[in-house]
Amino acid sequence: MTGIQATERIEKDLAIRPGKVERREFEYVRHGTQSLIASFDIATGQIIEPSCGDTRTEEDFAEHIRKVIESDPNAPKWHLIMDCLNTHQSESLVRLIAEKEGLNLDLGIKGESGVLKSMKSRAEFLKNPDHRIVFHYTPKHSSWLNQIEIWFSILVRKLLKRASFKSKADLKTRILEFIDYFNKTMAKPFKWTYKGKALAI
Repeated sequence: MTGIQATERIEKDLAIRPGKVERREFEYVRHGTQSLIASFDIATGQIIEPSCGDTRTEEDFAEHIRKVIESDPNAPKWHLIMDCLNTHQSESLVRLIAEKEGLNLDLGIKGESGVLKSMKSRAEFLKNPDHRIVFHYTPKHSSWLNQIEIWFSILVRKLLKRASFKSKADLKTRILEFIDYFNKTMAKPFKWTYKGKALAI
């Protein structure tokens, strides 16, 4: 989740009164943005290894995946579902998975040859079902298939929508505190309600 703004309201909100809704100050100061990288465990409903920072580079994402995999070293298999963002099919990620799979092979050169040649060749390597760590990519325009997107909407509604943050550090702290609270008190698997019927005729 990128571009989370640390906005601080200039004046305090006016509290709820009989017959009146809470009124919110419309002027604010921007203190910058943060990017949240997180994974959603569909079995428990918990957020795994969240990290919040100034960037979302391919190295940031590869480091997140490393932490997720190392959070359960005895897991027999990992199935990771994500969209087709370029950082999800990067050279850093391919090198990490080759290391974790114990593969001693020439990966080639990015843009020129081998597994690293293109996003397509990197994605094919990452999707290999014979690996212990298998990536699955949602089709374009199908973000609703990725359950972390549902959780991001919870984060927006429960924390970000009406909050005021004094700094990027304040925003980061409150996001990570919310995730900790969510994991302890609110986490549960999402129930799919769509039955597979045609959406249009």
